[in-house]
Amino acid sequence: MEVTGIITALVIGLVIGILGRVVAPGRQNIPLWLTLLVGVLAALVGTAIAAALGVAATAGIDWLELIIQVALAAVGVSVVAGIYHNRKSKTDKVKDAFKS
Repeated sequence: MEVTGIITALVIGLVIGILGRVVAPGRQNIPLWLTLLVGVLAALVGTAIAAALGVAATAGIDWLELIIQVALAAVGVSVVAGIYHNRKSKTDKVKDAFKS
């Protein structure tokens, strides 16, 4: 894979991740790099699922593939936000314990 392909994958992953954040209910307090990571993973897994279903290679824009990717990103962002929030709150509790 060339550098332009990697950059393109990162940009598409960021867009998919941001769309996933928009679609996911509630507020997600996760950093941008984590949104990017979830978006890239959702794009890759969504493409694999679309290929397995036979909807990846269509003429024009692959709307079904995009819907699958965004849905996966929404689920991924929600799960990661919950994990990230719980990890962060546990870290805060440990820090508070050492302040006393």
